[in-house]
Amino acid sequence: MIERQMQLTKEEMLLRYYSPKTIKAYTSLIREFLIIYPGDIKRYTEYNLREFLLFKQRKGFTSQTVNLSLMAMKFYYLQVLKLRIRIDFKFAKTSKKLPVVLSHEEIDRILNCVTNYKHKTMIALAYGAGLRVGEVVRLRVRDLQFEQGTIHIKNAKGKKDRITLLPSKLLGDLKLFIVRKVGVDYLFESERGGRLTERSIQNVFNRACRSAGIVKLVTFHSLRHSFATHLLENGVDVRYVQSLLGHQNIRTTQLYTQVTSNKLKTIDSPL
Repeated sequence: MIERQMQLTKEEMLLRYYSPKTIKAYTSLIREFLIIYPGDIKRYTEYNLREFLLFKQRKGFTSQTVNLSLMAMKFYYLQVLKLRIRIDFKFAKTSKKLPVVLSHEEIDRILNCVTNYKHKTMIALAYGAGLRVGEVVRLRVRDLQFEQGTIHIKNAKGKKDRITLLPSKLLGDLKLFIVRKVGVDYLFESERGGRLTERSIQNVFNRACRSAGIVKLVTFHSLRHSFATHLLENGVDVRYVQSLLGHQNIRTTQLYTQVTSNKLKTIDSPL
């Protein structure tokens, strides 16, 4: 019964063009729910959902995970099972953590610790263009617009396209990667052909951070945070940064203004 429900849920999400990551997350949570509450699926109620959310909370999961569980189960109840019930739960408050940002010197140290030419270029491009790890590995030759100095990111988060910067310092390096390639080829291919996995470049980045002596709790996404913060520190208007990052809400971009250092350096401590 569970596998049948998983298949129905996946098909419903595919029809609505949900991303593979969202499909994986939702189906995993729904599977967990079905294991905990076996029985007649048509008799599920708001009470079952409430107990499931409380179970996740008691297990110590974050508010983000509890909210994801709520979204997954609302989708399953209303769109897959077609239950005619009212789900009136409020989303849990999430923590407002500031992004972890690397300094220019730290990014240089990380790049100097990467010996593989392709991997170094990928990390440099992620920082120089503000790319997510999935966007880096999915780049195709045709996405690079050398004459305009831009990169066309297609079908990014939220199924949206955007235009971002093509760093001038990387033009020569990137042109080496497109030799004998056609437009549809991946810019950075694996040794076996086809695109690299996100995990592979994340592992490279993590090893480089350890070798560079980075003690901050950084991830590959910190390169994107650093891109945004350094642009703002250089005086780029927040609206332009919003466009380059592809943020729908300006408030998401404005979060980076809280970690810029230029303004803070002009303020003297009262000590």
